[in-house]
Amino acid sequence: MHLVTTSSNMPFDSSLANNFAGIRTPFYYYDMALLALTLDAATAASGKHDYHVHYALKANANAPVLAAILRAGLGSDCVSGNEISRALQAGFLADTLTFAGVGKTDDEINLGLKHNIFSFNCESVAELEVINQLAAAAGTTARVALRINPNVHANTHHYITTGLDENKFGINTWELDAVLQQLKHMPHIALNGLHFHIGSQITDMSVFQSLCVRVNELNTWFQDRNIVPSYLNLGGGLGVDYTQPDKHAIPDFENYFGTVQRFLEPLPNQQVHFELGRSLVAQCGSLITRVLFVKKGTNTNFAIVDAGMTELIRPALYQSYHYIQNMTSDASEIESYDVVGPICESSDCFGKAVNLPLTKRHDMMAIRSTGAYGEVMASQYNLRDKVKSIYSDQL
Repeated sequence: MHLVTTSSNMPFDSSLANNFAGIRTPFYYYDMALLALTLDAATAASGKHDYHVHYALKANANAPVLAAILRAGLGSDCVSGNEISRALQAGFLADTLTFAGVGKTDDEINLGLKHNIFSFNCESVAELEVINQLAAAAGTTARVALRINPNVHANTHHYITTGLDENKFGINTWELDAVLQQLKHMPHIALNGLHFHIGSQITDMSVFQSLCVRVNELNTWFQDRNIVPSYLNLGGGLGVDYTQPDKHAIPDFENYFGTVQRFLEPLPNQQVHFELGRSLVAQCGSLITRVLFVKKGTNTNFAIVDAGMTELIRPALYQSYHYIQNMTSDASEIESYDVVGPICESSDCFGKAVNLPLTKRHDMMAIRSTGAYGEVMASQYNLRDKVKSIYSDQL
């Protein structure tokens, strides 16, 4: 493990690049001071309203990152058995662990039952039936939240929209009467919560307002049937500023949680939970890479770097934008480059027509805001080596 000392205000320029001398690129760089500030802001804003926050491991399951999140007092949100194991190994308590996912295997469900986790977020009648059967076999009762599809549009990329009737996630509202009837015959299920998650990278607070209004309606629907779940889980989805990561390094958690506080109407003693991922970790991470070659094309220049879609698949997968900086060039001349990787796929491109200082071989670049869905989605396609992670301080 390489460790580099810096502050959260360190610019991505030659002064930081000098700290990386001798470290083989590409690698992930984590600003642990910025992570701590982000967690402080999130916990301060949520704490004002006694909200409970679970960290979504799918965003980043890196051990030092998890350790910082654990110290901040957050619970965990998992979507696989291995994530459950990673969370428990990191020290998260089982009674703060939620387990979501549309396709839980029997082994994964049994793992959750074994550790008596806080909640299974259930997404179908078929899943409820299996959990009831497995809980009966284990001689226990599973705490369950129904993940309900509120049919609220998140106004985000269709690959990361999850709350519409057309999506694979959640129980549709027209199924709820039948679900309640079937739950009467599931003695090993304890319905404790209602769960919602409508998508990711949401920056328009009116979307969360709409979600709150819909949750209020559904909460009332259950209350009219003499069912008052002990908590409402609004999922996550708060976005970050990929275009100006330094100007907006910490998301506006005050506005986010404040919007929920203004529009959500929980019943007396009903807790409110969240499952945040990207907003907590995206800005603390960057992918550091070096230029291998500069190639003159017919209509553009190519800056070919040693990182590829194997280290950051988001641009190739759904054309996401990441701010790219040349950390070492001091040239005043600006040129436009397509910043591309070495993988044998035309989609292996981090950015097109990126304006950068005149760039040459061996220049070091930072691809910003990769702390979420960067390292955790890495692959070894083309038999690439798994790259290292570098931390700004020693945990």
